[in-house]
Amino acid sequence: MKNGIVRKLFLVTTGLCLFILAIIFGGQTVFFKQFYEHQKVEDVMAALQSYQQDSLKNDGDAEDAARREQEFYQKHNTWITFVDAMGNIEQTDDFFMEVRLDRSDDFPELSGKTLTIPLYTVMQVEDFSRGASFLDPWIKEGGGIAIEGLIMNNHLVPQRMGRSSRNLREEDQLANQQMVKKEYEVVPRFKNPTVYHEKYPTVLVSGTIAKVRIPDGAGISRYTNHLFLDRIKAFQADLLYGDYDSSANESQMMSFEENHVNYKIFVDRIEDRNGKPAYMFAMTSLQPVSEAASVMQRYYIYIIVATLLLVLLASFYFSRWLARPLLRINQTTQKMAGLDFSEKIPVTTKDEIGELSRNINELSERLHSHINRLEQDIEKEKQLENTRKEFISGVSHELKTPLSVIQSCLSILRDGVASHKREYYFAAMEDEVKRMDLLIVDMLELAKYESGTYKLKLDSFYIDTVIEHICQNLQLQIENKQLRLYSQLAQVEVVANQNRIEQVIVNFLTNAIRYTPEQESIMVSAIEEKNTVKVTIENKGAHIPNEQLEKIWDRFYRGEPSRQRSSGGTGLGLAIAKKILELHNVPYGAKNTAEGVMFYFYLNKKE
Repeated sequence: MKNGIVRKLFLVTTGLCLFILAIIFGGQTVFFKQFYEHQKVEDVMAALQSYQQDSLKNDGDAEDAARREQEFYQKHNTWITFVDAMGNIEQTDDFFMEVRLDRSDDFPELSGKTLTIPLYTVMQVEDFSRGASFLDPWIKEGGGIAIEGLIMNNHLVPQRMGRSSRNLREEDQLANQQMVKKEYEVVPRFKNPTVYHEKYPTVLVSGTIAKVRIPDGAGISRYTNHLFLDRIKAFQADLLYGDYDSSANESQMMSFEENHVNYKIFVDRIEDRNGKPAYMFAMTSLQPVSEAASVMQRYYIYIIVATLLLVLLASFYFSRWLARPLLRINQTTQKMAGLDFSEKIPVTTKDEIGELSRNINELSERLHSHINRLEQDIEKEKQLENTRKEFISGVSHELKTPLSVIQSCLSILRDGVASHKREYYFAAMEDEVKRMDLLIVDMLELAKYESGTYKLKLDSFYIDTVIEHICQNLQLQIENKQLRLYSQLAQVEVVANQNRIEQVIVNFLTNAIRYTPEQESIMVSAIEEKNTVKVTIENKGAHIPNEQLEKIWDRFYRGEPSRQRSSGGTGLGLAIAKKILELHNVPYGAKNTAEGVMFYFYLNKKE
């Protein structure tokens, strides 16, 4: 079918586009989360390196640290802080408690020491903002406190706290058994907790609260992210109990899930401003990618429908655009098959299709040219055949008459009739033989010119000299008819074959003498016109019918239907002159004037 290629291109293009879209959508569904997680990790790690360098240059208080951590979170959606070698958050001087321990015979090394306890490790900051009744009576300066904890690296790590028994009434002893809050579930996390209790002994000490600091304003937000604080406490537990390799210098990354949300934790071991070991601790959520993937999966339906419509339209127009020149080529070649070469293929590109279009156009032009030439050759062949028939007919007619005259004369002489006119009949036969000889010479000469193999040899000569010489040779014929000859000759040198041009002028002038009535005039001129010379021969007193002006150049045409021979000539003179002038490739012709007939031709001047 004519549009088969359009359909094929449409199907192939649509299938390819849909295949690519399926790969894109499938890749987004399968690999988008992994890509996002990888990119998120790289971006966060790069941001952590920059934050670490900036933080080591800044020496601020807890409020300044909270501000910088909040700015980092807003910019990178990542919580970050620094912890010391014991796992405590650095710069917590806005939320802590100082306890001066009492004298203890069981633990003399702790007697009288002042212990600084970060309050985020044992209680929530919201407890103070809510004004809880169980905190207000004893979490205050000067109040007594009992602390239960573990001795780790010569430090007391509080596990639980409560009111000191020395400050309790008897009815409150039972309440002392309920500690305010566990720091975090440390011991139950291990398979064999007794091992750690043997390694890190549990102590119970009492003391007096010497100082309490509670954050206010924007500083409270630093301690309200309990998920982040819980991860810090878990890291502290791993660090203190030896589950975390603190000797590793490389950054470590851990993953965990909380409430069906994935998180990434980054831990980087550094040295603080005092040269002591510390850790940069950060945590980021991967929740945005999960939400985005979920929304995208629901949105894919609309995307696929819109994309499918767009692909169909784009494929349709692309297929028609790509196939349009091929269809045009097909249409043009079909016309060429029907020998119609009038239509050309527009060439608008320089690619293979454009080159093919140019080649087809060139092929069309060549075929058209060759077919036209063939048609011309066929037409010439037809004309030649007609001319050959006319020639044979004319020759037959021209030869039949003298042969009939000769045959008649021979019969008369043989029978002895009119013997006294014997010399007359011999002269008549001699005239007819001469006429036949002249006819044969002219026929051979015309055949020579028409053969296409005859080549003219051009030379230069003065046209006025040639015309004057011819007029002198024909002077006797002019005087016999009492004609007047006028001439107007420019002295110009022309380029032509002198002998052949003389033959043309003789033919034209002889015809003028033959058909001009007695005592009339003949005008011969050679007029210079730019690069040419116009030669004219005009006779007065006779006209040629307009319908015969084109026929006078034909063979054996004398302008008389009966082909009478009284006017003389072979009927080939003008045909020979025509061929000579055509070989010179110059204009020529004959036309009626007001008083007669004028023959003319042009010759090129010598440069």
